[in-house]
Amino acid sequence: MNTETAQSALNLLSRIAEALDRIAPPRLTAPDVDGADAFVWQTNPSRLEPVARVNRVDMELLQGISRMREQLLENTQRFARGLPANNALLWGARGMGKSSLVKAAHATVNRELGDSTGPRLKLVEIHREDIETLPVLMGLVRGSHHRFIVFCDDLSFDTDDTSYKSLKAVLEGGIEGRPDNVLFYATSNRRHLLPRDMMDNERSTAINPGEAIEEKVSLSDRFGLWLGFHKCSQEEYLAMVAAYVKHHSLPVREEQWRAEALEWATTRGSRSGRTAFQYIQDLAGRLGVPLREA
Repeated sequence: MNTETAQSALNLLSRIAEALDRIAPPRLTAPDVDGADAFVWQTNPSRLEPVARVNRVDMELLQGISRMREQLLENTQRFARGLPANNALLWGARGMGKSSLVKAAHATVNRELGDSTGPRLKLVEIHREDIETLPVLMGLVRGSHHRFIVFCDDLSFDTDDTSYKSLKAVLEGGIEGRPDNVLFYATSNRRHLLPRDMMDNERSTAINPGEAIEEKVSLSDRFGLWLGFHKCSQEEYLAMVAAYVKHHSLPVREEQWRAEALEWATTRGSRSGRTAFQYIQDLAGRLGVPLREA
């Protein structure tokens, strides 16, 4: 090979290397999370997007779920202090405050930390459709001195959905495992995160039905803390409404709001924290009273 040919080949290789550099995804660097306590995980490009104001309610307004409230708060407090804590799955009835409890626990713990010089507790929401990128997120926050609760609301998996494997690996499996400074909290209407027909189909078509569904069913077992939320009684529902009336200082007689709240729940066929708050929004609007921010 003469000098001219060698130089031509070298130039070609240089152009190829430059082209590969241009199309390669940017190298991810550790994010600066000091400016906010809550973030949303974005994947295009991969980054933590700060949330200036978190949509949440005060812990004291979460009525009818006192046992679950105490357990999740205690678990979160231990984690914030650097003590052992469990990943948590909050499952059960819709509108009973599962996601509200996660956000309220985060806010309560950070209020307890106050102005201490220690690391803050960060809340990172990841969307259900981005679960496959969990390993990337874990890699980003692994080296941070802050502690993170990664939160996925309304988590479930459909038939033929294999993204649950990424979550399973992050929770306990994999070579690196879950970072010590990260907990995973999820809410779901399903206790086992997978549809019953999916499990039944696996069981009926497999050579060994038990082994076929074991990998999928065991996903829920990776959560050390299971908190079940069930439909509330009439008394619990009215206690929720009463707490909102008091918190927002609504000028209304008890006999009036009790009767209206019961009728509101009856017309919707549901008693829950969500139903109670929807009634309060309607009542405050009719009274011309703005609701207080959390």
